[in-house]
Amino acid sequence: MAKYLAQIIVMGAQVVGRAFARALQQEIAASKAAAQARNSAGQHSAAASSITGMSLQEAQQILNITKLTPEEIEQNYEHLFKVNDKSVGGSFYLQSKVVRAKERLDEELSIQTKDKQQKTET
Repeated sequence: MAKYLAQIIVMGAQVVGRAFARALQQEIAASKAAAQARNSAGQHSAAASSITGMSLQEAQQILNITKLTPEEIEQNYEHLFKVNDKSVGGSFYLQSKVVRAKERLDEELSIQTKDKQQKTET
């Protein structure tokens, strides 16, 4: 009886070990894919995120932007800035988030413009 119990415990440990190893391999592969995706976005974008303290995705969510077009950014910025003005009962904190989001998106637009110019020159 003890022999069978020991075999069951060993087999269970092997199954759990294999599952853990597979999960670890999948996590490593996903991490490598995410790192490559970040690197393909460029070092400039990462630097802009660290300077402004806001990621590109966060800025897009704040201003409700799906595509980076200057017109859409400006239109949504103007609306949200006016709505959150303290004189009309808005929040200064939200208004400052809107300003920072616009700054981040403007920085991303300038980075993309520079990258396009560099690609056309080469």
